[in-house]
Order: sequence, then structure tokens, then C-alpha cells
Amino acid sequence: MSAALHLAKPDDLERLMPLVAAFHAEEALQSTEDSRHAALTPLLDGSPHGAVYLIGPQRAPIGYLVVTFDWSVEFGGLDGFIDEIFIRSGVRGRGVGSEVITSLVAMLKSVGMKALHLEVDPENARALRLYGRCHFKPRSGYQMMLRLL
Repeated sequence: MSAALHLAKPDDLERLMPLVAAFHAEEALQSTEDSRHAALTPLLDGSPHGAVYLIGPQRAPIGYLVVTFDWSVEFGGLDGFIDEIFIRSGVRGRGVGSEVITSLVAMLKSVGMKALHLEVDPENARALRLYGRCHFKPRSGYQMMLRLL
């Protein structure tokens, strides 16, 4: 199983949309096809705010990953956030997630990124093990907070 990352472009939208819909359904995220389309299109068009990667064969991806970009004075420059990562259930447990995250980290580090963040459900033991294997750690003394605008 190839865990190659391919930068998604506008013509990948048709392959990407069902994957995103599957992830949102699995995680019980409230979104519509229109809202997913509106969120993905700028990233596929080259927005400087993030990137979408297809996982596996580009013509028949087994998943996707979205990373967004930010700037941190604390961390000394560019930092990122894994906004979404999804791998089809039928290929989970084969090391694809670890391979993909390891590749992403190496790529982002090579272009000067200083830190990479992610959010995980504390009840999701499988995801916690994956992220632990990839050297992510809870940030002591901090809690993610949200305000919708």
C-alpha cells in the first residue's frame, strides 16, 4: 500500500469530495456538500493558507490530509495545523497514517516550518496511539478553545 502524498489541485475535487464527506460523517461533523466545496476550493486553487494532499494513488486515493499555515512568535516562525486527516477504514491499521505524517513532517521541516499542531478527541485511543508514534505530545497547561464567528 503506497502512502504517497500528492498535492491536490482543482481537478482533484471530484475525488476529494467523497473522502471529505465520509470523514465528516464518521466524525459527526455538521457540514454540507456546498460548505465542503467552498472550504476546499481555495486550498486547491493555491491559497497561501493551507494545502490539501491526496493519500495513495492520485487517481484512486485512499485518503486525504489538510494542513493549514499560521505564524507563531512563540515558535519562531511558520507553524501549521493538521486540520483533517482521513484514511479509508479498509486500509487503516497498516501503517499508512504513520507514513503519511512522517512524510508531511519531513516536507514541512525542509521548508522551514517550526511546529505542527493537531486536535484529537481524547477518547480516540487509536488516533492517540498514531499521533504518539509520530512524536506528538499533549501541550501541558494548554487547552484548545473555540469561538465561531
